Amino acid sequence: MRLGIIGLPQSGKTTIFNALSRGNQPLTTSGGRFEVHTGVVDVPDERIDRLSAMFKPKKTIYAKVTYADIAGLEGSKAAISGALLNQLTQMDGFVHVVRCFEDSNVPHPAGSVAPLRDIATMDSELLINDLIAVERKLERLAEERKKGGGREKVVIEREAALFERFQEVLGREQPLRTIELSAEEEKVLAGFGFLTRKPILVLFNLSEGQSEPAVETSGPHCSQAALQGKLEMELAQLPPEDVTMFMAEYGIQELGLARVIRLSYDLLGLQSFFTVGADEVRAWTVRRNASAFEAAGEIHSDLQKGFIRAEVVAYEELMALGGLNEAKAKGRLRLEGKEYIVQDGEIVHIRFNL
Repeated sequence: MRLGIIGLPQSGKTTIFNALSRGNQPLTTSGGRFEVHTGVVDVPDERIDRLSAMFKPKKTIYAKVTYADIAGLEGSKAAISGALLNQLTQMDGFVHVVRCFEDSNVPHPAGSVAPLRDIATMDSELLINDLIAVERKLERLAEERKKGGGREKVVIEREAALFERFQEVLGREQPLRTIELSAEEEKVLAGFGFLTRKPILVLFNLSEGQSEPAVETSGPHCSQAALQGKLEMELAQLPPEDVTMFMAEYGIQELGLARVIRLSYDLLGLQSFFTVGADEVRAWTVRRNASAFEAAGEIHSDLQKGFIRAEVVAYEELMALGGLNEAKAKGRLRLEGKEYIVQDGEIVHIRFNL
């Protein structure tokens, strides 16, 4: 799971990256140069904490999200460079950092702070690059029609209809994530990394004490959040005991960055299931509506190859009963087959034989 942190110059992308990754990358501008910094982040989950307290394992492992701080997007409405585009297409989604803070020492490139304008500028840049890619594909399909002797005509026409549909949507300045596609159409797009197809979290970067702007982003696979970027970065770089003291002093229940990380995870349509024991308590990541067979493959390919059954118990039931032995005694540890749809937070043990 990789989320690219994007935004216009001076929006505070690296500040947000440092807050999320507890990193210490320099905040100086790259001047439009293409740069990428990555950080792997634990997804906060109280369920893991409670399971770890119950089983007292040697290791506790959280689900992970990788953030990439991507510099080089300027909102110029020009074609994105090849190296930058290659990085962007590899991302599973984007965090679009939108500047809301005022700072006379860091002037906004456009002369004023205007979140709606900046959102539209970035959306336009991503959209134009998708439109260029779609038009090039349609040109290649037209050439293929003329030459003949290759793929079946019906296959070419089906692809042409799909990309003409994309062209029409992009021409209306709408992102491709608004389109529902069939499984067959998804296969056609497997080699394409259309930027406006990717889920996006619009993240308003606030100054300390600033309220979230009255701006709403809407649409499928799109969400929004706000973060006091500079403050959260400073807290992220403090020792844990100092952060705890600060939160207690100001009555803060949860740091904003924890919520943003969970929103990032949720944005990608992901969920966690858990494995527990004396050696390890671990959160594993699967897509929503994944089968027990798929979940087994996330743990190890051998478990998937030799899959027999999945032993499953809901997190809430396990906690209420007090442990696995109690769940077995009460008949709450169920046996499920390959097609069983794993639910968020379930404890799953795979029986297998090779």
